[in-house]
Amino acid sequence: MFLNRADIESIDARIATIEAATGVEIVTAVIGKADAYPELPWTAFAAGASLAALGTVAADALRPDWTSAHAALVAAVTILGAGGACALAAIFVPAFARLFLRAARRDAEVLQYARALFLERELFRTRRRTGILLLVSLFERRIELLPDVGFGDRIEAADWHRVVASMMPALADRRPAAALLEGLDGVADLLARSGCSAGADDVNELPDQPIELKGE
Repeated sequence: MFLNRADIESIDARIATIEAATGVEIVTAVIGKADAYPELPWTAFAAGASLAALGTVAADALRPDWTSAHAALVAAVTILGAGGACALAAIFVPAFARLFLRAARRDAEVLQYARALFLERELFRTRRRTGILLLVSLFERRIELLPDVGFGDRIEAADWHRVVASMMPALADRRPAAALLEGLDGVADLLARSGCSAGADDVNELPDQPIELKGE
């Protein structure tokens, strides 16, 4: 869907290596979209119609002689056509739609999706409560890293945030596999520095293969 076979095998192998060394359980996920955002086409329509209306008024002020019996019809078609074009662009062109997505809503939706997936896949059921979810959301171009409570104070929130920051350049280049591998390297380094190590009785409790979902 979003990853090819080589990507999946690389991520799977990297996770297996980290888990064997540290005893933690890591789940990676790539989703298309965290929410449907039904308001975006309407917001784009309003913006396009407003700009077209402004342009019509400006044209009328600069060239009053163009006014004719059909001026009102021309203005209406121009305004509605511009609004419709922007609405369609918001539906089919993700980069354009993101222009109308507020950062607070974007971040909240991706976080909510990650938390729901954490619960749905039962990452909390590991024996030591040391599950980690590393999620990439493509439409929003956001990353969520959710560690379970078993890490306690051994790793600070700022350290997890630095791992996410290291992944952003690859995600900005639309390379989700590279972003996940960069994140896994960062997680591996954090776990090693925090003293996480596998025990003799550790088993693989969660699948290593990345999750791929279209999202909402």
